[in-house]
Parts: sequence; structure tokens; C-alpha cells
Amino acid sequence: MIQKSPYKYFLLTLFLIALDQGVKLAVHFYMAPGFAGQVKVAGDWLKLHYVLNPGMAFGMQLGHEYGKLLLSIFRLFAMVGIGYYLVSLAHRGAPNGLLWAMAMILAGAVGNVIDSTFYGVFLNNAPYGSPTPWFHGQVIDMIFVDVWEGFIPEWVPVWGGQYYSTPIFNIADSCIFVGVCIILFFQRRFFGEPPIEDSLLPISGPDAVEASVLPASEFLDEDDEQKPMNKETETSSDDSQQPTPESVIPEEPKRLD
Repeated sequence: MIQKSPYKYFLLTLFLIALDQGVKLAVHFYMAPGFAGQVKVAGDWLKLHYVLNPGMAFGMQLGHEYGKLLLSIFRLFAMVGIGYYLVSLAHRGAPNGLLWAMAMILAGAVGNVIDSTFYGVFLNNAPYGSPTPWFHGQVIDMIFVDVWEGFIPEWVPVWGGQYYSTPIFNIADSCIFVGVCIILFFQRRFFGEPPIEDSLLPISGPDAVEASVLPASEFLDEDDEQKPMNKETETSSDDSQQPTPESVIPEEPKRLD
């Protein structure tokens, strides 16, 4: 496969990061948190709702004293790993759809890393009692798809008896979700076997190059090369056995007495 440059995919990543951070900062400075600042975008089911998320995507959290710090460190390593994997896929000539999906996932990871790392310092939104504002910033969420909200029945394990609503998320979460869905839906195309015509050709080495420049006569067997010569000799030998007009002696006419 042909190697591809990863730069155009990183441009998509940078664009999505800028979009995510721009929306988050606009929500922080121009919207009131909670239901007081809620804005309806499309009826009652799509709204802008400013909330702070101290945990993972879609409001999930790690219930540990150092859970936030561990999550921030994990996000940093995940960001570096995804970026390296994107470059590796591009150099191996991976399908464009897979590279665009990885660029979206990278943008989502970087967007939430920025929130966790810096928002506790610059926006002063670290949870109360945090040992340090660094790496304890809360992620700003604002997209609220209000499909369902209410109390979960008591018989449901773990979450029973508590009030829940559909998750509130941000653009970075959306990038991760959409990128993962694209990879899952098209995994056969992205990670399937190479085409038949590619698998029949040599992967590397001088033979692949030489095969494209050698003349056709180099691929003929010795028997094939000798066949035209044998045919010529056969025709010449047949011609030599046929009598020529000069070699034919006419018979003498018989005398009648």
C-alpha cells in the first residue's frame, strides 16, 4: 500500500479541538449553570444545559480519592498513544475512513485533557477539597438530548431508586463516540484481508521491480524459445526434399516403328 501523510488528518483534529474549546469557553462565560441558563435548541428534546463533569465522558466518575488524578493521567497517555497510532496507520497506508475516525477520537481525547489539566487553574472550577487545581479541572458539558428523565425502579441493581436523565455531553465526547462507531460499523472494510490483486504481488524486494521492467522474452521457457527455431528448420528440411524444376528429367518420347 502507498504511504499517506498524517498531516491532513491532524488538521481535522486541530479544527475539532478549537471548536470544542470555543464552545466550552462560550458556555462558561455566557451561560448560567443548571436549569437557570438552559437554552432550547430544537423543541424540548435538544437543549444547551451548562453542567460541570468531574469524571469521565457522559458524566461517569471514578469513586476514589485520587480517581480524578488517575483519570487525567490516563487521558494523557491515551492522547499520546492515539496520536502515535494515527501516524503509524497513515504510514502503513490505512483506509481514509479509519484515519478520519482516529483523528476524531484524538480530538475528543485532547479536548477533555485540556479541561482536566488547565480548567482547574484558569477557570477555577476544580472540585472543593482537591489537593491541587492542576489535573483536577472539571469538564464543561452542554449538549442535552432530553429523551428521558425520572427515577429508576428500586429493583434495578446499583442505580435503583435514584433520579437519572439522559447524559449531558460535549463536542469532544461526540467526536469520540462518532469515531468509535465508524470503526465498529466499517471494521471489515478497515481491517479486512487485502485485495486479491495486492496479495498476489510481492510485498517488497527487487523482484517486484524487475518483474515490471523485464522483457517478455525473459519469462519464456527454453522449450518455448526453441519452438520457433525448430519450426523453421522443419520447413527448410521439407523444402529441401521437394524436387526442383531443374532436377526433373523429362522422359524421352517413344519411337513408333
